[in-house]
Amino acid sequence: MIVCAGNNELFEFATPMGVGMVDMAMHLTRACMLNPPEFLLFVGSAGSYGGYAIFDVVQSMQAAHIELSFLDRHSYTPIDNVISAEAKGVSHETIVNSSNYITTDASYGTKMQALGIGLENMEFFAFLRVAQEFGIPAGGVFVVTNYTNAQAHEDFKRHHKEALDTLSHYLYERMPQTIMQSVRA
Repeated sequence: MIVCAGNNELFEFATPMGVGMVDMAMHLTRACMLNPPEFLLFVGSAGSYGGYAIFDVVQSMQAAHIELSFLDRHSYTPIDNVISAEAKGVSHETIVNSSNYITTDASYGTKMQALGIGLENMEFFAFLRVAQEFGIPAGGVFVVTNYTNAQAHEDFKRHHKEALDTLSHYLYERMPQTIMQSVRA
């Protein structure tokens, strides 16, 4: 099953599950309970903490939920804040951080990169956690729309359409049968 956030981030081959971690968790849990898929793939946009360029397409099977206050030692958490999909022989290089807020201070991007975190996307941590709970193999494919700086929102809006087209083309090229089955479903 291929899923996306929804709202203005739609793909003809993906089922929208909701923007942000709460909506993603609720709707994906319902979908997995009613009709458990063999595999889950999240597709969507992401902000770069500096290591990836605009329109780069990045795959990931690892997510974090690190709030910015944690980076300044103003908070802590008793729960695992980095999770990973189980897959043998697959690189876990890129960690995608999720929060319901978009980073607009470039200095936090530097701090995230120092922790090995390359991107931010609002839904991926919740998506991966639901997949983990149901024992469903999962991963994500992201396209970079902006850097995490003061211009993040303006850059996101300016690059969004071209970024979604870039991601669609990438997926059609690399997964044609899977995409076509999803379009027909």
